[in-house]
Amino acid sequence: MLNILVCVKQVPDVNLVKIDPVTGSLIRKGVPAILNPLDENALEAAVRMKEQYGGTVTCITMGPPPAAEALRQCLAGGADRAILLSDRAFANADTLATSYVIVTAAKMFGNFDLIFCGKESMDGATGQMASQLAERLDASQLSCVSLINHLDTDKNIIQVQRELGNGTETAEAQLPCLITVEKTNYLPRIPNLERWLNSRTAEITTLSAAEIPGLKAELIGDPGSPTKVPRTYPPQTGEAGIILNEGNTEKNVAKLVSLLGEVL
Repeated sequence: MLNILVCVKQVPDVNLVKIDPVTGSLIRKGVPAILNPLDENALEAAVRMKEQYGGTVTCITMGPPPAAEALRQCLAGGADRAILLSDRAFANADTLATSYVIVTAAKMFGNFDLIFCGKESMDGATGQMASQLAERLDASQLSCVSLINHLDTDKNIIQVQRELGNGTETAEAQLPCLITVEKTNYLPRIPNLERWLNSRTAEITTLSAAEIPGLKAELIGDPGSPTKVPRTYPPQTGEAGIILNEGNTEKNVAKLVSLLGEVL
């Protein structure tokens, strides 16, 4: 029986987020919060492993109380347990502080054989969280996994296909293993009515900083975050380029020299 952990995040709908031109901060007011889409693929992969090999799927997130809604979506999608880490002390956390809190809390619920993450979050898009979680959990890591081929439960070895820039590769790793999932073969399922109704009233374990044994105040939230983002701004768009198509190479070169002469 596998003990599976899925790390998820509630994010603002990036298609609707705008940036305040004066303060340089994201305008979140009025923007709906959603379950990070790439985390949905990770959840689907985890649930399929549970269905094939047996076990339980636990979803965990760190965020404000409304993040419970993202966890209810996970429960509707096949998770068995949901954990919300919520405390004002966690505010302004970067990936280092966030991974520390998540791993410290997750260890309260046993050792996990498989840990699933989306490739990145749609708001920060750093892609750092999975590697930090794997390091803190002392787990091997397989990134950019497009398909899980096989799990040998006797030898505790998992075999997967990974997407590379110029193709795919087959790779193996020892459990415990953290996997970041591509969406290619793990499109999230549509919950049936029974699961959706049950998710509305299911218990969500909510933990504050004081309820997580061993958590060090200096390593969480703003004090534990060496990365600071003083300002956010959209990229400036330059002038449109010119495509040279004068008929042949000699004419293109002549045109280019003429344009450079005008600039200089």
